[in-house]
Amino acid sequence: MNWLEVSVNTHSESVEVVSSILIELGSKGVSIEDPQDYYQLTDEQLEWLKVQQKDLYETDTVIVKGYFQPSQWSKDSDVLLHEKLEEIKVYGLQTGPLFVQVKEVGEEDWANAWKQYYFPVRVTRFLTVVPSWVDYEKEQDDELLIELDPGLAFGTGTHPTTQLSLTALEQTIRGNESVLDVGTGSGVLSIASKLLGASKVTAFDIDEMATRVAKENIALNPTIGEIEVFENNLLVGVDQKSDLIVANILAEILLQMPEDAYRNLNDDGRLILSGIIESKANEVKEAYEKAGFTLVERMIMREWNCFIMKKDVE
Repeated sequence: MNWLEVSVNTHSESVEVVSSILIELGSKGVSIEDPQDYYQLTDEQLEWLKVQQKDLYETDTVIVKGYFQPSQWSKDSDVLLHEKLEEIKVYGLQTGPLFVQVKEVGEEDWANAWKQYYFPVRVTRFLTVVPSWVDYEKEQDDELLIELDPGLAFGTGTHPTTQLSLTALEQTIRGNESVLDVGTGSGVLSIASKLLGASKVTAFDIDEMATRVAKENIALNPTIGEIEVFENNLLVGVDQKSDLIVANILAEILLQMPEDAYRNLNDDGRLILSGIIESKANEVKEAYEKAGFTLVERMIMREWNCFIMKKDVE
């Protein structure tokens, strides 16, 4: 059976939003060609890419590809995609060209399209993200491996927002903490929390596909034990006091959560917020400070911010 490959050329800032749009429209998976990820490759692979994909390599353009059955895609689908892409601009993100191309690909092309761009990545001092189909041997005894199938949901460990979140988790978790992972996506932060020593992790995502994929990825890491995953809108209606909350979501979404985050944290608990574009950083910081948090550390990678905050106790 053939598939339709819908490619969107966009800016690196908008990768996760474009990915979520394609998944929302029914894509069976997404692949991302991002020149900023090429540092993961060997010198030989890098030189090949410089020659073969020169135009992409030398710009901030990222290509996000979604895969659809022909019966899923119509003129109405195309119109809806363009409408949703235009809406990205309200987030204050750079969108780039937003050029859309649709072409037919074979079953094998679809199944393997996204795999060629993923390699084991040492993300932090201890954490390495390993694609589930790759045989990988630890380079040192204290290396912690996160096995993921990254073709179905974003959150592979390579995007700056995820790297910042993983670094913050590594700095914050000391052992036996209870953790809430809000907007879990692929489940990478939940898996990392358990590997780093958290005793209990509960994950939430509003998207049914994300919760399903998170569960599948958790199952790829059987040594970490159980992680509960629920479909839920942020922390709305959640009453589960925890030591740590981590949320890697766009700033506009984080702005909806300060009071719920405060309510669900134990006294002196920690909050990790990522996915914050530079232009929105002060707005997010002030909203959470108003709700009763103090900024402990601010980390920046490219145009993205990550906050580690502490719940103040009167």
